[in-house]
Amino acid sequence: MNSVTTTVETYRPAMHFAAKDTWLNDPNGLVFHEGTYHLYYQNNPFGNVHANMSWGHATSTDLVSWTEQPVAIPCDDVEEIYSGSIVVDAENTSGFGADGKAPLVAIYTSAYKPGSLHEGTQAQSLAWSTDGGYSWTKYAGNPVLTRNSPEFRDPKVFRYDGPSGSYWVMVAVEAHDFTVLLYRSQDLKIWEYLSTFGPANATGGIWECPDLFELPLDGDSSAMKWVLTVNMNPGGPNGGSAGQYFVGEFDGVTFSSETTLTEGMQDPERVPDYQWLDWGRDYYAAVSFSNVPDGRRLMIGWMNNWQYANHIPTSPWRSPMSLVRDVSLVSVNGQPRLLQHPVPEVRATSTPGPEQRLALSGSATVEGGTAVQLIDITFSPGDAEDFGLVVRGPADGTVGTRIGIHPGSGDLIVDRTHSGDTDFHEAFPSTSRAPIVAAKDGNYTLQIFVDHCSVEVFANDGLVSVTELIFPDPAQTSLTLYSTGGTADAVLQLTNFEKDDA
Repeated sequence: MNSVTTTVETYRPAMHFAAKDTWLNDPNGLVFHEGTYHLYYQNNPFGNVHANMSWGHATSTDLVSWTEQPVAIPCDDVEEIYSGSIVVDAENTSGFGADGKAPLVAIYTSAYKPGSLHEGTQAQSLAWSTDGGYSWTKYAGNPVLTRNSPEFRDPKVFRYDGPSGSYWVMVAVEAHDFTVLLYRSQDLKIWEYLSTFGPANATGGIWECPDLFELPLDGDSSAMKWVLTVNMNPGGPNGGSAGQYFVGEFDGVTFSSETTLTEGMQDPERVPDYQWLDWGRDYYAAVSFSNVPDGRRLMIGWMNNWQYANHIPTSPWRSPMSLVRDVSLVSVNGQPRLLQHPVPEVRATSTPGPEQRLALSGSATVEGGTAVQLIDITFSPGDAEDFGLVVRGPADGTVGTRIGIHPGSGDLIVDRTHSGDTDFHEAFPSTSRAPIVAAKDGNYTLQIFVDHCSVEVFANDGLVSVTELIFPDPAQTSLTLYSTGGTADAVLQLTNFEKDDA
């Protein structure tokens, strides 16, 4: 939840983090430390458009309610602070620890300004904290890794312990080369090149914000796989920013993908076949938290799209984060696929309402539609050509955000062309399509999280997600179900969330 909600801030989310009165974009430095989740992020401390990149900071103990903290690592006359990650240096390999306390070490991209020693280049630098992540000191030996490149950025660092040894591994991108570069280090200061991955699959836009992590396949700890995620802008399946993933093996030196469909530059005909983190327009720069207990892999993304990011109609803040997602790996038709579900901590903040059953032939308004809610719904198709629901619209369902299922084409459709304020940018009114299949019983089940400025749709038990910003009329909170060309049945349950007006 957001700790700032006022009557004049029409679209401020209740269940998603947004800065109080400034711009944010990529999540950075995600880490769990001593009972607290830390969300750092690309931030303009001086305005609500992309500029003056620094690391903002928010904290949470439950992944739902976030408290904004002072700016963690500000830009200065030499550099802007671009994306990166944070590790808990438990063994003090960096030597930054003090008084027996393990440091947090941030590895970030220095985007060097005109007139600086490294003018026009991007390189990787360090800062450390010994007070739990609230104050930071830049390393005097920065940058610690440079290629004299203008587009070398977004380091994600993790600890590798395997057959090849025990050391830190960094994945970073050469953005315009569509490649992920891997390095290793013993102390986070001196880095050795390991290997390069890419280009592969989607290359319709520059590569950014990579991540590499291990997950058990089908919950089997003896069948571990590595997942490489890469965000890309533009070139997403429905336009603009998006993220893709690869599954394979990592031997401590080289990542080998088992799910690559296209070696080298993309095949435009196969873009719908690539493995996308999210099929919507507004889930970008997603990366995972480090040091999370109990083996959980948690991811969060920026809810916006570079096609219109600086223009969305919010003030004085601009851009929210997605809900935090639990990520797992399952076999689907013999292929490893990511499952994503909003963390259960979200559901725990409210109590679901009674189950409702509706027979659909045309449209029907459902009692209980609100601006902030979770909709659990299962459709039995009957003979309808398509069916679905309209959220955040008037009672007649004529406008709003339409979420529809077309069994004949196998499409899940999220149509925001009549969702409210859409004319602030020509690229915003749009319809996103994602693949959907019926369950073994022939039914279709969706989880839909609605907030003041967003919908996040999860289908096929989390195999497919569609995340979209919307800017509806605040007075329009009705929920309408519909079927066309025949009948369908629906069973739904609504969970309504109170706004935090503190």
